[in-house]
This record gives sequence, structure tokens and C-alpha cells, in this order.
Amino acid sequence: MTTDTDRRQYFEQEALKHLDALYRTALRMTRNPQDAEDLVQETYLRAYRFFDQFETGTNLRAWLFKILTNAYINSYRKSQNEPKNTSLEDTEEFSLYHQMARDIKDGSLGWDVEAQVLDRFAESDIREAIESLPDAFRMTVLLADVEGFSYKEIAQITDVSLGTVMSRLFRGRRLLQKALADQARAAGIARAPS
Repeated sequence: MTTDTDRRQYFEQEALKHLDALYRTALRMTRNPQDAEDLVQETYLRAYRFFDQFETGTNLRAWLFKILTNAYINSYRKSQNEPKNTSLEDTEEFSLYHQMARDIKDGSLGWDVEAQVLDRFAESDIREAIESLPDAFRMTVLLADVEGFSYKEIAQITDVSLGTVMSRLFRGRRLLQKALADQARAAGIARAPS
């Protein structure tokens, strides 16, 4: 039988394994290293404070990300104006992949489209595109595509319905795709859509 001290030590060891992922996500949420550190510190403080509410055997990582998300909403959103709603009505239907595939057919690029795109985009370009997303979309894209959470886990972390997660992820990816396409055109990687 384990004592409360043993459970706490085990919890602490397991929780600290997620420090880097939490910081990485907090940095993308806040866009500021000091604020990200504060957010992660608040997350761990709340996790330890409410340790008794954590159910052993459940997904600790998802629980910590839920705390991080709630701390972000409570601490940072209140200090900012409400995020602006972004409509897909104003977003052109454009796929960077298909545009580059057309460029292959006319001989202007080699055959490995994904390698061409990734080689030409700097990590900072991709990070900038992600950071330009509106809060709700950015958070959903980060949790799905960077941290690898399932739709169901994201719904639990963000306290929204599964349908909302799917919608935000779809729209966030479309906005991200458009931002990267704009950067690709500016860098001469892709042509403007015809």
C-alpha cells in the first residue's frame, strides 16, 4: 500500500515529465517567454493544489493541459480584448499542396512537393503563421497538431463540444494553410492562384 507521500512523489515525477510540452504550448499561447513561464508555474501550482482531485490511472498529460488552458483563459484572456471572430467567408479556398502540384506538372518544381515546401519554410515562418491564428483556432491546432491530443481530449481540455473542436481545427488549419501559402508566394515558392 502506498502512502500519500509516495503518491505525491510519483505524481510530481510524472507531472514534471510534461514540463517542456506545457512550456512550448504556453509560449505559443502567450507569445512571450516570461508570460509562458508564469503560465506553466501557475499550472503546476494548481496541479499540486488540486492533486487530490486527480484520479490515478487517468491521463495526467491531458489533465495538466486542461489546467494550463484554464489558467490561460483566466489570466490572459481577461487582460486582453475578446478575440476577433474570423470568418471563412473572407478566406479564399486555396491549397498550397495543390498549387505546388500544378507547378510540378509545368516543370517548375521537382517531384517531392512536401520536401520542397518544408525545405523552403524556416521554422520561424511556420511558428509565425501559427501565432497569427486567432486564439481559439491556435489553441486547437496546437493541441491537435503539435501536442497530438485526440479530438475528445481537446474537447475535455478546452471545455467545448467535440463538434466545436472539429470545426475549430478545420478552420484553424485552413487559416494556417492560407498564411503559409501567402508566405510561399511572397518567397517565390508558389505562384498566385489563377
